[in-house]
Amino acid sequence: MSKKEKIGTGALSFIFIMGIVSLFSDMTHEGARSVIGPFLSLTGASASTIGFVSGLGELCGYSLRLISGPLADRSGKYWTLVIVGYTLQVLAVPLLAIVPENGWVVASALIIMERSAKALKKPAKNSLVSFASSEIGAGKGFAYMEVLDQLGAFLGPVIIFLMSYLAKSDSEIGTYHKAFAILIVPALITIALVIFSWRKYPHPEVFEKKSESNEEKFQIRLPFVLFMMAISLFAFGFADFSLISLHSAVNGLFPSSTISLLYALAMAVDAVAALVFGSLYDKIGLKSLVVATILSSFFPFFAFLSNKPWIVILGIVLWGVGMGAEESIMKSAVASIVPKNMRSTGFGVFETVFGVAWFLGSWLLGVLYDRNIRVMVIVSFVSQILAIIFYLITIRKEKE
Repeated sequence: MSKKEKIGTGALSFIFIMGIVSLFSDMTHEGARSVIGPFLSLTGASASTIGFVSGLGELCGYSLRLISGPLADRSGKYWTLVIVGYTLQVLAVPLLAIVPENGWVVASALIIMERSAKALKKPAKNSLVSFASSEIGAGKGFAYMEVLDQLGAFLGPVIIFLMSYLAKSDSEIGTYHKAFAILIVPALITIALVIFSWRKYPHPEVFEKKSESNEEKFQIRLPFVLFMMAISLFAFGFADFSLISLHSAVNGLFPSSTISLLYALAMAVDAVAALVFGSLYDKIGLKSLVVATILSSFFPFFAFLSNKPWIVILGIVLWGVGMGAEESIMKSAVASIVPKNMRSTGFGVFETVFGVAWFLGSWLLGVLYDRNIRVMVIVSFVSQILAIIFYLITIRKEKE
């Protein structure tokens, strides 16, 4: 085997190992997220409060990357941030098992803690993966990661469903407590695996051969600004799944014990969409995101305006398409644009803007849900259509 082939194989192995770490991590926190809407409702939170907490969690989960990103680049302590972030993130989830009745404030604090810990490790992790992805293609590299990531996001809700079904309690909230408690197992496996990854691949930056000056600066050009505006509009109108699960639960569209399976379905679609659109990005660039957003933009009509379960499921499938494409393509685009020595900073800046938009959108959509669901659906749809327009403008400016 030649040296080039060894490097390529090592890069792929590193991506696979980090994908397994993400698998168990997502099994933990996405398992909880699949039922967090109904759970917060049981602890005393209103729909607008749930929308606010979900949005605030995402805001913290993205905006704090503006700090952790530059910190990773300046210190070079990528693995330190990754290990500490993963540890805090996955341990916050099983603690939901001890939230008391009417304890929505405590539950909300744990949700925000989990999202904040994600912000601590995410830019550093994305940078490490981007170094290895340069060997096989940015789109494919992040797509492979996303597939394993979403496999965990699929299995987590399934675990919650099985625990809710098998470990029934005298109260519905007690059943949720037992389901959250079992997530300590994948949480501990996550911590063990991320430490193993660090010991096996202490310097993943060697995978990226491109030599760059330490003084190279990332310049924000018009296409990048337009792309940030587009992805922000997408985030603003993309309703958090907690609203979808709440809507399905309070309207009796599905048995409460099966709500987590709806999220499992969305995550399975997410994984397939990430692989398809991530590979497509390497061939046609941002046009792939236009196609994905056109498909996903119709999800609110199906998910919120129908009383037929199969139509709601169709809306959830479209939601998964949008989420999968966004997860793989957004990271690929940043990795392609930002210089190696400033990549964590680039991820931090970009994802902070995304998180602010998601927070404002989730809050507004939660308030509108309480007042007028049809208006909420229109706001969601129009925002995504505007995102498509900005994607097209970005593509045109890049050609110019």
